[in-house]
Amino acid sequence: MKRKPNILHLFVDQQRFDTIRALGNSIIKTPNLDRLCREGVAFTNGYSPSPVCVSARCSMIMGQYPMNTGCMENSRMPTDERQTFMDALTLAGYRTHGIGKCHFTPDSHALRGFQSRERQEENGAHSLEGEDYLIYLKNKGYDHLCEPMGVRGEMYYIPQPSQLPPEDHPTQWIADRSIAFIEQESKTQQPWYLFSSFIHPHPPFAPPNPWHKLYRAPLMPLPNVPADVESLQTYVNRFQNRYKYRDQGLDTNLLRCMKAYYYACISFVDYQIGRILDGLETAGQLDNTLILFTTDHGEHLGDYNCFGKRSMHDSCARIPFIVRQPGQFEGGIQCDTPVSLVDIAPTFLQTAGAKIDSHSLDGVDLAQLLTGNVSRDHVFAQLAPGRISEVGYAATSTYMAVSREWKYFYSAPDNQEYLFDKIHDPQETRNKAGLSLCQKPLKQIRGSLMAYLRETGTVDGLNGDAWKELPKLHVPTDPDAGLLIQDGYTPWVDTNIPGYSDEA
Repeated sequence: MKRKPNILHLFVDQQRFDTIRALGNSIIKTPNLDRLCREGVAFTNGYSPSPVCVSARCSMIMGQYPMNTGCMENSRMPTDERQTFMDALTLAGYRTHGIGKCHFTPDSHALRGFQSRERQEENGAHSLEGEDYLIYLKNKGYDHLCEPMGVRGEMYYIPQPSQLPPEDHPTQWIADRSIAFIEQESKTQQPWYLFSSFIHPHPPFAPPNPWHKLYRAPLMPLPNVPADVESLQTYVNRFQNRYKYRDQGLDTNLLRCMKAYYYACISFVDYQIGRILDGLETAGQLDNTLILFTTDHGEHLGDYNCFGKRSMHDSCARIPFIVRQPGQFEGGIQCDTPVSLVDIAPTFLQTAGAKIDSHSLDGVDLAQLLTGNVSRDHVFAQLAPGRISEVGYAATSTYMAVSREWKYFYSAPDNQEYLFDKIHDPQETRNKAGLSLCQKPLKQIRGSLMAYLRETGTVDGLNGDAWKELPKLHVPTDPDAGLLIQDGYTPWVDTNIPGYSDEA
């Protein structure tokens, strides 16, 4: 009997859609992602179902939009009887293993369908128990290291060379462990699913030496800042700019340095992906493996004078999405049908001959979408930062629908609609929601989004066929109110400095 295809799931954190050379970025160097584009299929209209880490990953592993998972921020994933696609693959006879960042909540050490995990998360830990990467660093003698993933808090968006050499950098550790897993499993006849999940290019942007010099700041382009930029900002943009120390003035030289280091992080990940592909070839498994590369969301990186994620602008919500599998996803094709992370579960399940019994899936098999056997007009998204209010998540929600031609989103904290012409204004420089000439597409795409919200019971933000007007939200005028304090230390570090830290 022919062995079922292996599945290699390459995942990064916070990588913009426009950071692959083969897909149009002439500055960045990504030879291995370029190879996947040449040999596979690039879905060029990929979108996050919720542009923030936990909710995007929750939607991905359950195959459901946030309207159905109930996870719409970096909050609790469901702990009911719903299966993940890893559960289904395990039941179908796959060896399932996760390496790197999973960001599971409320139990960050949970397996959620994996048979095993090798853990690396971007924050610190109080104990070494179950902390595979931190144990590795401890055994290598890095007793002095406080924050191996980069210094957060005040330094969150300050480019910084890693304190680790390339061979011990968190990005290389993911590749090392992935190659070891592939080599080990090639000796068996059991098909496998491997989740190789890199923390970079999530900030802090901390590439190792000499990768931090791969791109030079003066040669980097400035961000996309359209005229009347404040009209394109939403509450969540202002909220993030505040708590990530980015709302007290802009330094264009620093912005270019940010982009240089961000690109360097991506290129270092690309290098590791090349090593993993080489490992697959050496093991004789390359052409019997479905390879899927994507991310949870993007990063503003100064676009619209904004930073971070949690926004429905393309810089945050649109994601790279590449699939390679001989006989199925091949030929260097670019497909502009909208796709979403919710499509990953049905694609993997179809490949493995597996199924989820606990709930219905919102996504579709990408192979069926590619051949035209399945059609789709829109993908959807919802984000709801902050605590649930008396009107549910609606008070803080942003809702989105995207087609090939149009993107629509509504920011409830601003009581504001946004409509962007994807064909004629791909940089999203003008909001056309208030333009009389665009009322037909506005009503059509808004209607599709509201119909989907009603279908899923997500009606707290609706008032019939209109949006419910809710109180506007404002960032405090005090410039220090809400600044992020996020010190994630290694468990062996004592940050007290005698004679200094203990002085008032």
